[in-house]
Amino acid sequence: MEKIAFVFPGQGSQTVGMGKEMATQNKQANRIFDLADETLGFSLSKVIFEGPQETLTLTTNAQPALLTTSVALLKGLEEAGIRPDYTAGHSLGEYSALVASGALDFKDAVYTVRKRGEYMEEAVPSGEGTMAAVLGLDRSILHDICQHVTGAGDPVQLANLNCPGQIVISGTVAGVQKAGDRAKEAGAKRVLPLQVSGPFHSMLMKPAAEKFQAVLDEINVKDAEIPVVVNVTAAPETDSAMIRKKLIEQLYSPVLWEDTVEKLIKLGVGTFVEVGPGKVLSGLIRKVDRNVKTVSVQDTESLQAAVAALRGN
Repeated sequence: MEKIAFVFPGQGSQTVGMGKEMATQNKQANRIFDLADETLGFSLSKVIFEGPQETLTLTTNAQPALLTTSVALLKGLEEAGIRPDYTAGHSLGEYSALVASGALDFKDAVYTVRKRGEYMEEAVPSGEGTMAAVLGLDRSILHDICQHVTGAGDPVQLANLNCPGQIVISGTVAGVQKAGDRAKEAGAKRVLPLQVSGPFHSMLMKPAAEKFQAVLDEINVKDAEIPVVVNVTAAPETDSAMIRKKLIEQLYSPVLWEDTVEKLIKLGVGTFVEVGPGKVLSGLIRKVDRNVKTVSVQDTESLQAAVAALRGN
C-alpha cells in the first residue's frame, strides 16, 4: 500500500490571516491558537490574523506563527482520522513534524521555536550575515566554491539543498557575495539574494545553538510514535535523544530537503501532504520527482478536498 508523509513548511511561508478561517470553524484548531497565546504571554494569534506583515515576518514571530498555524491545520486531518506513515519539515517545519509525530507537545514546541527565533536573530549582528539562492548549479561544484571562499577568510556554506538546481548558500555578506560571483562564473543561471535577517543554517549560528541547548534541556522530548525524517541527515528518527541532538545541529547544518524527499520516496511514500500555508514544499517535491502526488492543506476547503483524496487513496 502506498504510504503517506505529512510535510510542514518553514520560515518564508507566513502570510497575514493564515489559519484564521480554520480557527473560526474548528474548536481544536482554535484551541491551538489560544494555547500559543497563553504559552508565549502575548497575542500571537492577533499578529497572525491581523498583521501587519512586517511584524509577522520578524523571525521571533514568524517561527511560532507558522508552527501554530500548521498544527491547527493538522488537527483537522487528525479529526478526520488521516494518519501519516512518516513526517518531515523544512527547517522550522521540523518542529511541526515532531508535534505531528508525538515527540513534542505543542506548548513545548511553540515556546521552543520562539526562543529559537530569538537566538537566531541575536547570533550575528544585523547586516553581517546573509543568504542567497543559487539556481542551476550542481551541488558538488557549489560546495567546492564555498569551501574555497571560506578558506580565503570569508565563511559561506550550503544551507538549503531544496531540489535539483536550487540551493541556498549562507554566511558572511562578503562570503555569500564572492561565492555567488564564482557560482555565476561556473555556470549558475541566477543568484538571488534573500531577504533574511541572518546567515541561517551556517556555522555562524553556532552561538545560537549553544544557547538553544539550554532551552531544549528544559523540555520533554519523547520518542516519536511516527518516524520523522530529519533535516540534518535525511534519515528517519524515532529516538528522543537523537531527535534532541539533531535539533541542535540543525541550526548550523544544511537542510537536506532534496535528500529527505528522495529518502521518503525510497521508504514507499507516494503521497506528500503539505500541512501549512502556501505550496512551496509541494513545488520542491515535484521538482525532485514528478511521479509522486502532492496535496496541500491550508484552509477548510483544501482540508476537505485533501481528506476526500486521501480516503480514496
